[in-house]
Amino acid sequence: MKNTKRRILMSAIGVLICGLSVGLFKRAALGVDPFQALMAGLDATIPIGFGTLYVIVSALLLLFSLVFDRRKIGLATLINLFFFGYVTEFSLGRLMKWFPDLSLTGRFVMLIIGIVLMCLASSFYFTADMGVSVYDAISLIISEKQSRVPFRFCRILSDLICVAGGTCLCLLSGMTLAEVGGSVGVGTIITAFFMGPLIEYFNIHVARPFLERGERRL
Repeated sequence: MKNTKRRILMSAIGVLICGLSVGLFKRAALGVDPFQALMAGLDATIPIGFGTLYVIVSALLLLFSLVFDRRKIGLATLINLFFFGYVTEFSLGRLMKWFPDLSLTGRFVMLIIGIVLMCLASSFYFTADMGVSVYDAISLIISEKQSRVPFRFCRILSDLICVAGGTCLCLLSGMTLAEVGGSVGVGTIITAFFMGPLIEYFNIHVARPFLERGERRL
């Protein structure tokens, strides 16, 4: 594989930025990204620690990639697995300290920044081609296996499934609509419809040119 060092750098940057973006989502409290919305629903209904639950769900999704396309599993997948949660936890703690009180406008600004950063991060480690998160791998594999279905539509579908599942599980657990809104809210809906197209935009205009510049120097 050409330009391995730059690919590793892109993978690490992607995971770190993605962890930061989820911290922004959580601090904004206007709804997290679709996969985290599903995790919030599962966490509300299954009586085990979130960390253990996250590992179990990720392991199940990992089986999908191992069966259908092992090429999606690599260094970036491991970086995501071992560091993503800690970066998210740290960033949320810092944001709560730096912004203890946020107006609704401030929360929306934080949400938009989180969405943009998450799409940029996803684009970086997709393009690095050193493995992706187990959830991201699903849309990529389906779009490649079904060549007539663009990635953005596969991503929108998988995100909508997570949103619906997370919302139902939260409500079944007895949470009020106000409580559900912190995990499955307007931010979740926005990301469900716009993450796929925005990731594709960053692939074309940011991540691929960044990688190609490094390859031209070799």
